[in-house]
Amino acid sequence: MLRAAAARRKAVERMELPLVVGVDGSESSLTAVDWAVDEAARHGLRLRLVYASLWERYEYEGESPSDDPEQRSEEARVGDVVDSAAARARRRDPAVEVSTNVRPEDSVSALLHEGRSAAVLVTGCRGRGGLKGLLLGSVSLAVAARAYCPVIVVRGDPAGLAGAHERILLGAGDPASTAEAVRFAFREAEARDCVLDVVRAWRRPAHEATDHSAPAGVPVRLHEQRASLLLDALLRDAAADHPGVRVRPTTVEGPARTVLLKRSAAADLVIIGARRRKGHLGLQLGRVGHTLLHHADCPVAIVPQHE
Repeated sequence: MLRAAAARRKAVERMELPLVVGVDGSESSLTAVDWAVDEAARHGLRLRLVYASLWERYEYEGESPSDDPEQRSEEARVGDVVDSAAARARRRDPAVEVSTNVRPEDSVSALLHEGRSAAVLVTGCRGRGGLKGLLLGSVSLAVAARAYCPVIVVRGDPAGLAGAHERILLGAGDPASTAEAVRFAFREAEARDCVLDVVRAWRRPAHEATDHSAPAGVPVRLHEQRASLLLDALLRDAAADHPGVRVRPTTVEGPARTVLLKRSAAADLVIIGARRRKGHLGLQLGRVGHTLLHHADCPVAIVPQHE
């Protein structure tokens, strides 16, 4: 009971924070702005557009004179990008409160800093400087792997981006890394009034696949039953807190990244958890997260589970 109450209190506090979206003038970031406006409206959040500009840092540090024509040109371009993105957001939904911020940092540092006081961070899947042929920009990957708050990378086909499937997909992994993701998924499904598909992938150990001494089907049923029991335990508290959410739990044999990737084609958002190890500054994503961020057919939410 105390743990559930603490989770609800954290959810309320999170909803008082803004939804932050990174902008850089690229087509991918404008798609992210559109998606973020709709998301902010669903949850009643303020929207903050963030642009990272190293030129601003140089100006603050006095490394470039204010009358430098190149700097003035860059400042004008940054202003145009930010103002254009803000105008686009307000046109899409005038009821959403929009603010802007230009940070004197590189893109990753700026967004990670903003994520400390954000309900959610939203990025496009590729930035203005992305190389042709890359499936995911380095900024999006670094932010998704290290941010303090949930990160949503906006990618996928038009149906998934538009929310046409009316379905959220949650990958139910290790309970130690998924508890926050479960609560996030229930809130998202409730806000959208849509179905929540929860998938727990399981696999037989390699030695069982080649062991012909055991009765046929017995090891398979045991592993499937364990996956089902774990799934029930993982969903119990969140389902009680959100009784109106239509939940469809499923256990599937196979690699989690393959199972979730295939099902992302019929979802509007796929959600997974990721552990954040204290003091660890490297990329904290597993193979499932990498696969979805690079290939999913809908936006991907990475929800951190802090130690």
